[in-house]
Amino acid sequence: MMPRLYLDSCIIIYYVEQRPDYFAPVDARINAGDSLVTVSDLCRLECLVHPMRAGDAAPLTAFERFFAADDLWITPSTSSVFKLATELRARHCLKTPDALHLAAAIEAGCDEFWTNDHRLDAAASGHLRTVIL
Repeated sequence: MMPRLYLDSCIIIYYVEQRPDYFAPVDARINAGDSLVTVSDLCRLECLVHPMRAGDAAPLTAFERFFAADDLWITPSTSSVFKLATELRARHCLKTPDALHLAAAIEAGCDEFWTNDHRLDAAASGHLRTVIL
């Protein structure tokens, strides 16, 4: 079975905006074709808010194109995701969105969680490997 990696919203933003310090490693991993790239609808929400609020069509279109990719798996936000997020938030003092991202990745059976937030490393320990960019 192909390994799964979950992209936190910040990583998606860096990738879609092609930020120099982050684009290359994310692009290489996504295009290697050796893993199933996974996100949640929370990622879509967090990525689309700013360009939508600003009325900026170009980034909005770029994000929509990313989320519409055939090789992207959008994991459902089920009640079990919310239950686990509640536990993670309580145990590790996470913010609600961070707990939801991590819970979605765990429930989806992801092997890796890509983020730039070092605080999520401890909460992910024992569940999946974090890749901090």
